[in-house]
Amino acid sequence: YRENILKTAKALVEDTKLLVSGAASSQDKLAQAAQSSANTITQLAEVVKLGAASLGSDDPETQVVLINAIKDVAKALSDLIGATKGAASKPADDPSMYQLKGAAKVMVTNVTSLLKTVKAVEDEATRGTRALEATIEYIKQELTVFQSSEVPEKTSSPEESIRMTKGITMATAKAVAAGNSCRQEDVIATANLSRKAVADMLAACKQASYHPDVSEEVRERALRFGTECTLGYLELLEHVLLV
Repeated sequence: YRENILKTAKALVEDTKLLVSGAASSQDKLAQAAQSSANTITQLAEVVKLGAASLGSDDPETQVVLINAIKDVAKALSDLIGATKGAASKPADDPSMYQLKGAAKVMVTNVTSLLKTVKAVEDEATRGTRALEATIEYIKQELTVFQSSEVPEKTSSPEESIRMTKGITMATAKAVAAGNSCRQEDVIATANLSRKAVADMLAACKQASYHPDVSEEVRERALRFGTECTLGYLELLEHVLLV
C-alpha cells in the first residue's frame, strides 16, 4: 500500500495549496478546494488503515503509530479549513492570514511526518526512532495549542487535572525503561503512550485552569507548570532518541 499512500498524500498537498490560495479567490473555488481535500483525506485514511492492517495483528504498536500519523494529518486539515474560512476575503496583512500560513505549515509538517512513518515501517531498525520523532513533533504542536489564548470549550475540576498527571508518571517510567533497553518495540510503545499521556495532561490542565472558582493568579501558575512539565517531558524523549 506504500505507493498508494504516497500518491494520495501528494494529492493532499496539492489540495492544501488550493485551500491556501482559495482564501483570496472566489467562494466557489474555496468550496471546490475544501470538498476536494475532504475527499482526498478520506481516501488517504482508508489506504493508511489498509496499510496498518497489512502489518498483521502481532505488531499492534506499529499499527497505532500509523493510525496516529493519519489522525494528525486529518486534525491539521480540519484546522487548516477553519483557518481558510477565517481568512477568506481578508486583506493580505490581516492577522487571520498569518494564522492561515501557520495552519498550512503544520499541515505540510504532518503530511511529511506521515510519509516518513510509512517509509520507516518497512525498516525494523528505525521504526522506534521514527515513532519517537513523530511523537515529539505532535507534543510540540499540542503545546502550541495549550499556550494559545483560546479558551477551552469546557472546564473540569482540579482533581481531574491531578488524576491526569498519573499518566505522565507511568509514561516517564516507560521512557526510562525504553532508554535502558533500546529495543525498538519498547521505544514504539513509549512513543504511543507518551502522546496520550501528555495530550490528556495538557487538556485537563487547561480545562481546570479555566474553572469558575480559579483565580487569575492560580490560572497563570497552572498554565506555566503545564508548559514546564511538557518541556521537561520533551527533554526526556529527546534523550531517549539520542540513546
